[in-house]
Amino acid sequence: MKLNKIPATVVTGFLGSGKTTLLSNVLRQVSGGKDPKRIAVIVNEFGELDIDADLLRNCPLDCDDEGETPSSTQQGIYELANGCICCTVEEEFLPVMQELVKRRDDIDHILIETSGLALPKPLVQAFNWPDIKQHCTVDAVITVIDGPAVAAGRFAHDADQIQAQRLADESLNHDPDLAELLDDQLSAADLVIVSKSDLLSDDERARVEQVVNAKVPAAVKIAYIGQNEDGTSDASIELVMGLEAAAEERIEAVHTHHDHHHNHGDHHEHAHDHFDSCVIHLGEVDGERLQDALKELLASQQIYRAKGFAALPNKPMRQVLQAVGQRLESHFDRLWAADEARRTSLVMIGKHLHVEQLTAVLKVAEV
Repeated sequence: MKLNKIPATVVTGFLGSGKTTLLSNVLRQVSGGKDPKRIAVIVNEFGELDIDADLLRNCPLDCDDEGETPSSTQQGIYELANGCICCTVEEEFLPVMQELVKRRDDIDHILIETSGLALPKPLVQAFNWPDIKQHCTVDAVITVIDGPAVAAGRFAHDADQIQAQRLADESLNHDPDLAELLDDQLSAADLVIVSKSDLLSDDERARVEQVVNAKVPAAVKIAYIGQNEDGTSDASIELVMGLEAAAEERIEAVHTHHDHHHNHGDHHEHAHDHFDSCVIHLGEVDGERLQDALKELLASQQIYRAKGFAALPNKPMRQVLQAVGQRLESHFDRLWAADEARRTSLVMIGKHLHVEQLTAVLKVAEV
């Protein structure tokens, strides 16, 4: 019987800040290290097709030599797709944590990737519920920020994509502006990780430090991470796990803008019908034609975010596509499974999207 509490790491940060890249790399290190750990992962991100969860699911956790992809239960991947996690704590998060408590003898660590809009405080407060507190502790709250964006004073790489995410989530019951949301995410942090640091000059790094230091206590450290040549994060396991902060014990003392709004009786309005999201499915595609078509749409349509997978003929590996604004990136992440349908799936998040028109443009890439 395990007597110690299961440590849980909460990773928060805006959409596109690098949370999934960070956690994917940590999971790869955990599974491939000399002392592999049994990790449960809770993923909460916006999108009808949960691309981020799929990326995490296909990290090499417990996969056999034949390339079989284990089930979510085997891997310990729990997807909370119905709204921002901090707004559905009781309905969504508590049942998952109760399930993990039942499995506590089989779990060494819990990793939680929140929605880009999530407030960490309600989530951490949930660890003080008696049936959770008895068995689990918050090892650390880690806030990931986009280094170049913060250096430029934008807070996020593309503010429109955050606005799209906010307005499209019908369960969201908080609506701070980006500056307030960043404040609230930083106020709960035990560690701040600045992503894309390899793109920062010395002056830009100094500006990021100035912004962060003005918002967090001196005890909260700042770590800088970049990308390896293969696109993975260079963050180490030791950076993310084992901080032993017990964040739940001091979370009530953390004051947020959201607390202030509710204390003064403010009501948050949401224009849910202003933004759209859709999923487009295609067969196998020519990679260059697909990217050209996608770039054409990014330039001509109000698409704030596009992400998904492409099946290329005669290519044994699946291609990942991610676009923010008009920036499009791609890489191959894993082999197609023998029993898996080879098809292309893309999520579009934007304004005034017409599925038929988008599909017609992209279909020229099918082979």
